[in-house]
Amino acid sequence: MLETIPRSADIIIKDKFVERYKALLGKDYDTFMKYSFAYIRKTIRVNTLKAKVSDVKKSLSKDWELEQVPWCKEGFWIKYRVGKRFDIGNTPEHQLGRIYVQDAASMIPAIVLNPKSGDMVLDMCAAPGSKTTQLAQYMKNKGLLIANDSSGKRLSALGINLTRCGVHNTIITLQQGNYYRKIQQFDKVLVDAPCSASGTIRRSLKALSMWSPGLVRKMASIQKQLIQAGFMALKPGGTMVYSTCTQELEENEAMVSYLLSKYEDAKLEEIKLDIKRSKPITKFENLEISPEVKKCLRIYPQDNDTEGFFIAKIKKL
Repeated sequence: MLETIPRSADIIIKDKFVERYKALLGKDYDTFMKYSFAYIRKTIRVNTLKAKVSDVKKSLSKDWELEQVPWCKEGFWIKYRVGKRFDIGNTPEHQLGRIYVQDAASMIPAIVLNPKSGDMVLDMCAAPGSKTTQLAQYMKNKGLLIANDSSGKRLSALGINLTRCGVHNTIITLQQGNYYRKIQQFDKVLVDAPCSASGTIRRSLKALSMWSPGLVRKMASIQKQLIQAGFMALKPGGTMVYSTCTQELEENEAMVSYLLSKYEDAKLEEIKLDIKRSKPITKFENLEISPEVKKCLRIYPQDNDTEGFFIAKIKKL
């Protein structure tokens, strides 16, 4: 049962947003906005560096109802058994680093990247650390994980979360993404790019007020640098996951198409997950989009009652 965010009906939606998203979504526009104005379900990921999934389920189940996230064996939607309670961060499990509060869709990029023990991995836009800690647990704290961000202010939260979750195979760096294009030694690279965030309206209504065509263009310009740097940082045979929490084509399908057109050794791979998905978009306005983007994962909030997300898995031949 969806619970509408109070006073969301009073929010002024920009005409250009309505025009664009009605063209993008067609008959599904109203459903998209309905979910965008509904509270998002709280979700946790068990941190297997510190605890077994079964032990955390047992410790939480007395006071909380847990529902399995189909595509993540460590992920659970969580709801207080009696009345309403949202302060999951006050639980001992969170404070001890046994769980991480993270949206279910946000768990997908690390699952798709699937790093292994001993890999050399780059998380190019790491702060505040939800996906970094997830990558580390899949690596079993072995190998090398570079957690980079271009914002010094955001790195403090990243360091705190890595410490709380018991991550110790990670080096934190403060660099522009372009710095890593000269490395070309990584087995796996995650580029969870900064974006216009239209998939996260239900988490922060500010995303709707900040949205503009100019912001989309600005983000696409930044992403074009990041996706190239991430791909160049791979060694031959390596894999990159590019992801955003926006629904904008310029930042998603068109961005991946740009990379494919520029690098002959870039190959898109299918993403096989137990998840409801929407068809990636291959034609919209005058954008040049490769039919290969059908292999990408486009998720609207209404598909799985999560955030909206876009994920592409790219192999370097």
